[in-house]
Amino acid sequence: MKKRLLLTGLAFAASAAPAFAHLDPAGHGSLMAGFTHPLSGLDHILVMIAVGLWAAQIGGRALWIVPSAFVGTMALGFALAMTGVHLPFVEPAILASVVALGLLVAMAVRMETLACAAVVGVFALFHGYAHGGELGAAGAMPFSTGFVVATALLHAAGIGLGLGVSRLSSGRIISRILGGITAFAGMALIFS
Repeated sequence: MKKRLLLTGLAFAASAAPAFAHLDPAGHGSLMAGFTHPLSGLDHILVMIAVGLWAAQIGGRALWIVPSAFVGTMALGFALAMTGVHLPFVEPAILASVVALGLLVAMAVRMETLACAAVVGVFALFHGYAHGGELGAAGAMPFSTGFVVATALLHAAGIGLGLGVSRLSSGRIISRILGGITAFAGMALIFS
């Protein structure tokens, strides 16, 4: 079992690829450019799903408070980028968020819901700022609407995955393994 887990983790790490090119707003529209933006980077996908998994592990009000905190604070980070506020260490914080949220899921960390919301909010600020920094020629409002919707859908996918595996007899273990794989993939992204 340990060998299979290690091989699975290595396979995920080996498959980590650089982010796909973002859609050109002139050719596809600002809304679609924003919608595909979080879907075009493994770091963003892993974090958004991990937020949903963690919320599912905690359950109760966390199912909507934790993802909502991420989305709201991400929008604030986008606004900071739009106003020209400088936020240091954006890329390192984004990569750290993959590892940290993966570890929180892997260790099945339980805290008060508002504390969980604060944790994801800190990381969301950097994700939103990065989206704002890559706005390019896109219109700010449709672009932000697009990435907010995509982020919420990725959170919902993580929640669905978490709730789905929780119904299995080994669901808690599977969820924790998914968190470990996320953290491992985050480490691979850091060193790639």
